[in-house]
Amino acid sequence: MKLRSLLPRLGLLALGAFAALSAHAAEGVGSSPWGPADEIGRLNLITPESRAAILSRVDGRKAYDLATDYYIGMPSWQAAGDPHYQFWMTHTPRGTVVDDPMAVGREMNHKVSYTGAAFSMYSHSGTHIDALNHFGLDGKIWNGFRADEHLGDRGWTKTGVEKFPPLIARGVLIDVAAAQGLPMLPENYRITRQDLRNALAKQKVRLQRGDIVLIRTGRMQRFGDASGYMANPPGLGLDAAKFLVEDGGAMIVGADNLSLETFPSEVAGDYIPVHTYLLAQHGVPIMELVALEELSRDKVYEFAFIGGPLKIRGGDAAPLRPIALPLR
Repeated sequence: MKLRSLLPRLGLLALGAFAALSAHAAEGVGSSPWGPADEIGRLNLITPESRAAILSRVDGRKAYDLATDYYIGMPSWQAAGDPHYQFWMTHTPRGTVVDDPMAVGREMNHKVSYTGAAFSMYSHSGTHIDALNHFGLDGKIWNGFRADEHLGDRGWTKTGVEKFPPLIARGVLIDVAAAQGLPMLPENYRITRQDLRNALAKQKVRLQRGDIVLIRTGRMQRFGDASGYMANPPGLGLDAAKFLVEDGGAMIVGADNLSLETFPSEVAGDYIPVHTYLLAQHGVPIMELVALEELSRDKVYEFAFIGGPLKIRGGDAAPLRPIALPLR
């Protein structure tokens, strides 16, 4: 068949695919199968039995730290004008000798050194997890909670990150970059369903319901270069997210980049469709800036994931210090 005769058919296929993606924007927020009071979505899949099952398989001889450092000048979400990470000293040994803030005298301050510090940052800085109130649709978030009713000056009264239980579950690394023979995916690369399938097949790993699924793009190799790390990151496409949730049963989806998904949006009427799909429509928390290079290096694709966010009441996200423990 000649290319000219194929063009109208290809155009119709492309239009159909775009229409299917665009329909996402017209959908409302999801209702929880765990009832109208549910505030944690798929984290309900963590049970005493599921925790015991994964912990019974832990090797214990090695642990992988999946968290980034926090430091002045670190990469952070800045496109919407949010504050950068800041750190300052509130007490130093020499300053305390001069100021004597505890009124214990110069001799005591020479003997007992006092160091203290403070820091501030946007809630989505460094390795962190998004709560289900982070993005919604039409004034509602997951399970139909409305901003008009449940968001005050001290944060959300529903779905705050403090409601999250300790995160203990099977973790799975999908190393998309390595599966393509690349150290890092190209800028703005949109990960597809087939990319995930190919990587899983190469790794000989199958997804299970209740997994914490972490996607490696390789972008974490640029973390020391803030502008290089943040610029035009590769990320997850909407159809790939649907594969993880609807076919794979993922409980949490995360990645090593700044925003999980890539831009510009592939969906008319929604500038951040992977976030709204996961958080607002399916109750799937999101992890970002997860350090995955060591797991990739050692080809550790299945592990016990253990972590927990800071319990920031009413928060839309919180820093996370996750660890991965290989399995027997």
